[in-house]
Amino acid sequence: MPAVAALSPEVLARYQPVIGLEVHVQLLTKTKAFCGCINEYGGEPNTHVCPTCLGLPGALPVLNKQAVEFAVLAAKAIGCEIREASVFSRKNYFYPDSPKGYQISQFDKPIAENGVIVVPDAEGQPKRIGVTRLHMEEDAGKSLHDGFADSASRTYIDLNRCGTPLVEIVSEPDLRTPDEAFEYLTRLKEILLYTGVSDCNMEEGSLRCDANVSVMLKTDTQYGTKAEVKNVNSFRYIRAALEYEIERQIGVLEDGGRVVQESRLWNNAEGRTFSMRSKEQAHDYRYFPEPDLPPLVVGTEWQRQILADMPELPEAKRARLVEAYAISAQDAATLAADRDFADRFEIAAKRAKSPRRVASILLSEITMRLRVGGLQFGQSPVTLDGIVLAADLTEAGEISSKQLKQLLDTCFAEGHDFAHVYSRDKPQQITDSYTIEMMIDEVIAANPKQVEQYRGGKKTVSAFFVGQVMKLSKGQANPALLNELVVKKLDAAV
Repeated sequence: MPAVAALSPEVLARYQPVIGLEVHVQLLTKTKAFCGCINEYGGEPNTHVCPTCLGLPGALPVLNKQAVEFAVLAAKAIGCEIREASVFSRKNYFYPDSPKGYQISQFDKPIAENGVIVVPDAEGQPKRIGVTRLHMEEDAGKSLHDGFADSASRTYIDLNRCGTPLVEIVSEPDLRTPDEAFEYLTRLKEILLYTGVSDCNMEEGSLRCDANVSVMLKTDTQYGTKAEVKNVNSFRYIRAALEYEIERQIGVLEDGGRVVQESRLWNNAEGRTFSMRSKEQAHDYRYFPEPDLPPLVVGTEWQRQILADMPELPEAKRARLVEAYAISAQDAATLAADRDFADRFEIAAKRAKSPRRVASILLSEITMRLRVGGLQFGQSPVTLDGIVLAADLTEAGEISSKQLKQLLDTCFAEGHDFAHVYSRDKPQQITDSYTIEMMIDEVIAANPKQVEQYRGGKKTVSAFFVGQVMKLSKGQANPALLNELVVKKLDAAV
């Protein structure tokens, strides 16, 4: 159970949380940062290794050019300034999964600085969160604490991950709530996925986040003592961990204690953080320039070549989708959350009579069925051609929304595209005015109470009659014609 007592809203309101995030992102290069070993998740333990990533004597690092290009691409995507000459350093610490006894990283001269990510604040207004720096480094190996017969007494080491190229993205302490931290991470991940520099798979460790959090009285001018929360493997849990840690620190201060600078681990099963070790300072790592690597120079021409591959980024895409296709800002935001999804929408929208109808079908009907079936968009039996056909038929009034749902249900149940199912099971829509009027008369005669409500001025009751006629027609009455005739008949009955 959480070990923090509940605090009143009045107590919590007196304090201001201060949050900064450190995000480690594995780059999706073919090989590791400083050697030719394959950069791939999984594999038999200790098979993707060589003398360089094992730290054997005489093995020298050679910087991966693609890792540099990915780092520059990621940095510019979040608005950073590129340092033309950056320096690699040795970050010295001893841990079993770091065979060299140090990590090659960047310290006082990182490759990029001074970026920004925009998030919505509590009122939904844009808030700029500063990015202090983006620097390059290599990943460590992995300690395996369970899964073996003698795990109670032994720890195993897998060095396959050792030497994987990383960028670390460090925010300014500009975040003030766990919700803002969640939004920051969501937008950062979205941007990185758009650039293609990483798959950002948190389950595989491609994206990892540590959160620095402190609290201060709102009347104070200096930040409080921060704790670093580690070992959090989802954005939702990061939000929960921050909520817990903020209340824990406020509780300590309210009890007259002081917050200790330390690293803490998040235990999701118990819903709390607990102390791991005292927090290191930069001088504890005894940084010094890496003697086996010269300064990294990324000149203007190389930057220009790298940035030629910069895609349209999410914010710009959202704005363009609204303008180009007359869809809502909310629909554009959902579509642009995934680059592939947005691209597929545009392909269909350019060919359909109504881009808005395409967006509606994609975001509601198709997405819902994919989610229920546990499918990715590429696994949908309904192709882009099928979506265009469905949108055009619905927009033209040739099939109703109910008929569309039934047809799509059949598509997903049988694994057939929309065109195949439609041509086979084509619903016969009733567009004859006389036939629809006869059904309306029947419904009006059977529901005198609702007619009186309409006569009394409750015009919204017309929707009841539309629904009853649609049920009587088994969903085959033309919706537009039906609505028009229902109002006409009811007005005549008044």
